[in-house]
Amino acid sequence: MSINRIVSFLPSATELLYEFGIQDKIYGVTHECKFPQEASSKPHVINSVIDSDKLSSNEINTQTCQLLNEGKDIFILNEKDLKDANPDLIIAQETCEVCAAYTNQVNKALQILDKKPIIHSMDPHNIQEILDSVIKLGEILEETTRAKEISNTLQKRIQKIKNVQHNNIPKILAIEWVEPFFTAGHWVPEMIEIAGGTNLISKIGEHSRRMGFEEISNSDADIIILMPCGFDTKRTVSEYKNILEKDEKWNNLKAVKNNAIFAVDANSFFSKPSIRTIEGVEILASIIHPDKFDRKVFSSDSFVQISTRK
Repeated sequence: MSINRIVSFLPSATELLYEFGIQDKIYGVTHECKFPQEASSKPHVINSVIDSDKLSSNEINTQTCQLLNEGKDIFILNEKDLKDANPDLIIAQETCEVCAAYTNQVNKALQILDKKPIIHSMDPHNIQEILDSVIKLGEILEETTRAKEISNTLQKRIQKIKNVQHNNIPKILAIEWVEPFFTAGHWVPEMIEIAGGTNLISKIGEHSRRMGFEEISNSDADIIILMPCGFDTKRTVSEYKNILEKDEKWNNLKAVKNNAIFAVDANSFFSKPSIRTIEGVEILASIIHPDKFDRKVFSSDSFVQISTRK
């Protein structure tokens, strides 16, 4: 079957389609497909019922939990735009029902569409699976050569970081949500280890989960990296100032006392299993080992060190 019309339910897939150079075949994306910038001009077949721009972290968490507990969808399918897209292929995921359109939306799409498209699910949980997903999608789209070029380039960038030797391996705690606290799971622990850190609390491939402050305190992290799911650096710094900056228990942590708190652009480099996670590894390496990796190569909004000195 020739694939000429594609709908992406997954921002990381949309990014990859642009890397393949076949953006003209994209006829529908989600509200979160904002990279590259022109992707946002594509018809939105998926929207969210939660307006995260207007809600606090706690409010977002509460509303999300309420919807899940009531068996309601977090994402809405735009039936008209989907029918107009008339896709040969829908790219979806089953990794997280909170982060992107999930099984429910795929099933609804199949019910709505007269012509049944191919459904391809991208569900990586670690770095190698992210690279494998590039090859797999390339095979489906007959873009094998370009997929291999992309994968090989990413492998070389990873290996370049791995080749650097370190005398010390700092203990790193990555936090995926700050109210309540959540661990950073899936590929993030591996990203930290590749970058030359010892990952704390979470494990490679595991789902993110809620954690208590006692876990954070007991981990005794040298560096804490805040990466709230879907937030950019500016929003993360704002969350820090509103929620953590004046928290007495938080301010007693070793990493806070040592001015070793960082906020990163999670939405671009950490929250999604996209090829840009490799840039996320490079960002982590420059945070963890600034003597070995140049911070200046990244844009100023990629990450920031939050000053905790009084």
